[in-house]
Amino acid sequence: MSQPRLYRDDSWGSPFARLRREDPVHFHPESPFGPYWSITRYTDIMKVELDHGTYSSAQELGGIQIADQPKGSERPSFIRMDPPRHTAQRKTVAPIVAPSNLANMEGLIRERTVRVLDGLPRNETFDWVDLVSTELTAMMLATLFDFPQEDRRKLTHWSDVAIANIEAEDAVVRSEAERTAELMQMAEIMAALWKERAAQPPKFDLISMMAHGEATQNMPLPEFIGTFGLLIVGGNDTTRNSMTGGLMVMLDNPEEVDKVRSDASLLPSLVSETIRWQSPVIHMRRTARKDTELAGKTIRQGDKVVMWYVSGNRDETTIDQPERFLVGRPKARQHLAFGAGIHRCVGDRLAEMQLRILWEEILKRDLKIEVVGPPVRLYSNFIRGIRALPVRIAG
Repeated sequence: MSQPRLYRDDSWGSPFARLRREDPVHFHPESPFGPYWSITRYTDIMKVELDHGTYSSAQELGGIQIADQPKGSERPSFIRMDPPRHTAQRKTVAPIVAPSNLANMEGLIRERTVRVLDGLPRNETFDWVDLVSTELTAMMLATLFDFPQEDRRKLTHWSDVAIANIEAEDAVVRSEAERTAELMQMAEIMAALWKERAAQPPKFDLISMMAHGEATQNMPLPEFIGTFGLLIVGGNDTTRNSMTGGLMVMLDNPEEVDKVRSDASLLPSLVSETIRWQSPVIHMRRTARKDTELAGKTIRQGDKVVMWYVSGNRDETTIDQPERFLVGRPKARQHLAFGAGIHRCVGDRLAEMQLRILWEEILKRDLKIEVVGPPVRLYSNFIRGIRALPVRIAG
């Protein structure tokens, strides 16, 4: 299940269904990434997520991806830490997505969404990923960092660089050295902004928060790069890919979208269902700190444990009719796409709000959107991404 081609080809569903059915906590003795455990059912994934004392995210034990970061190129960040360091650093940036600040940003997000949708071409083919999903998330990222809006696509590029599989034919970087060079350029630009913010009174943007935060103001360079990479990827990929994957599944299920047209109170359910369906983060990895047992299997200290979110979000033992896109399903927010426990996505409410506003404005306009070609999917076992989607709007 670690093969990136399964996700590029969107052919992962059947093998995961077999694992859930036959061996939901399955040991793979050999893979390109060494031996590891596949955790494929919802309840088992939750047990791992919520037991951070047993299952560690720490960089020094291997971090959060099935692939270890190359020696000498490690980029630690708070997602690759256990408490108490994780707690202190996460607490520094969390206020940016506090409910009061989200309320302040809603008008700006809607204004931008309206402008983007009203500016889309009519009766001609264009790339939804470029003109909508990437554009909206890039503007939001630039706002969170108080980064120059005219340079916002640099943030998208650095996100792509950070998560790129260098073995992909269309990779944005083709070697770890090239990735490091690109991220060093990012660090130089961010360090200049950091220096400015540190010399000013604290402001309400991520760079200022970290520059003035006790837990983050003195990060060594690898951690500085890793933390900015985390915030850029986290603020970009979940939302960007749900905006695209969500559009595709909504167009395939017009009767479910009609439910929302008839009852606007179902809009939050539509948002949660598109995120569950897309599951933009394919997996997260932990490392066992001690011998333990999970679903009757003995996991040894040091074992690599991989939680497959895409599989847990299709688990028929926990989710009713998981292969259906179903607006109004009970407990729609209880999916795994944002993770759970201490590492649950810090920006989950912001992502939901961006999607809610986008779907609201699309439905308000009754846009006749048609997909006119196959999606170009990312070659990755970590991010379930869509690089391009050709569409046309009639009218």
